[in-house]
Amino acid sequence: MTLPLDPKSGSGRFPGFDVIAHADHWDQATQAVVGARLGRLPDPRFFSPDEELTARALFDQLLDQREDPRVPVFQLVDTRLAESQTDGWHYADLPPDSEAWRTTLAALDDEARSRFGGRFGHCEWDQQAEILSDINGLEEADWHGYPASRVWSLWTRYACTAFYSHPSAWNEIGFDGPAYPRGYKNLGVDRLEGFEVRDHNPGLGPGDDDA
Repeated sequence: MTLPLDPKSGSGRFPGFDVIAHADHWDQATQAVVGARLGRLPDPRFFSPDEELTARALFDQLLDQREDPRVPVFQLVDTRLAESQTDGWHYADLPPDSEAWRTTLAALDDEARSRFGGRFGHCEWDQQAEILSDINGLEEADWHGYPASRVWSLWTRYACTAFYSHPSAWNEIGFDGPAYPRGYKNLGVDRLEGFEVRDHNPGLGPGDDDA
């Protein structure tokens, strides 16, 4: 099977690794789901244009995506919210996720305006990082009417779920994709399957280079 838009290859940690090379081992439903993440994703259906500017900047900061090609986290989260694909729960001290996203993105813009005179998406990278670092540091304290830790959990939960659902992220961590129907037989710590690639630089974290 050939899937569209091959993701960026594995980093220096997994040289030559490409999860799409394993696509023929997936069932058709899995191929279709993964292929949809690599093709042209739908135009925004949940976020407004103003919210899109803020959300894109927020996701870039949370995942340190500073240049293209990026994992399309914004589009994946937008699709999820447009289709009401929540986790099935929300914190009692936050509104339901769709409302919480709109409210907290507006609060993030308000925070940026009060500190730097412009919306979050128009701030410099270091200014955005400073704002987010301060929010994260508040922990259980109040931030714009909500516990800061709850807001941080909402943002990072959606961002990380979207990021690690994408084959580009799988390549970066050496994940060879869904196990069904092929499965695994070499169970145990550091016991690789014949189709897996050993980490060539285990001291690095995702997103680091091997300089």
